[in-house]
Amino acid sequence: MVAATGLDRIDLRILAAMQEDASRSAAQIAEAVGLSQSPCWRRIQRLRDDGYITKVVALLDRKKIGLRAQLFVQVKVISNDQASLAAFSAAIQEFPEVLECHIVLGVFDFLLRVVTRDLEAYEKFYFEKLSRVPNIRELNSFVAAQEVKSTTAYPLRR
Repeated sequence: MVAATGLDRIDLRILAAMQEDASRSAAQIAEAVGLSQSPCWRRIQRLRDDGYITKVVALLDRKKIGLRAQLFVQVKVISNDQASLAAFSAAIQEFPEVLECHIVLGVFDFLLRVVTRDLEAYEKFYFEKLSRVPNIRELNSFVAAQEVKSTTAYPLRR
């Protein structure tokens, strides 16, 4: 059966297996999803070519590499016309501390996920970089006290 996305059950199982551990070989993924190696490898290649798999990366433990502070920042801009939103988006691209930036609907215009070494480093980032971006009306920062759940795996129908 083919899902609305154009993926069948085996494609979804391959994607789920790769979300768990993409470092496995095509043979190991094939075994996990019940295929032989060659058809599995061809499916993986097709999933890459069709853009379902955009990249394969290593996920790091942020605390072990010294990034102990994680914050969420709500941003309201002065003007939310297309040019102003694009200018803010371009400025944010330059900050490696910002891992995610989302345009949101509601009281605020953007939601950022920021990581730094500690709160002192965030304070420096806030005053020396973030608050200097033009067109900002309001910034609200929230320190993540404890991470309850973090995943990069999308829920796939099986």
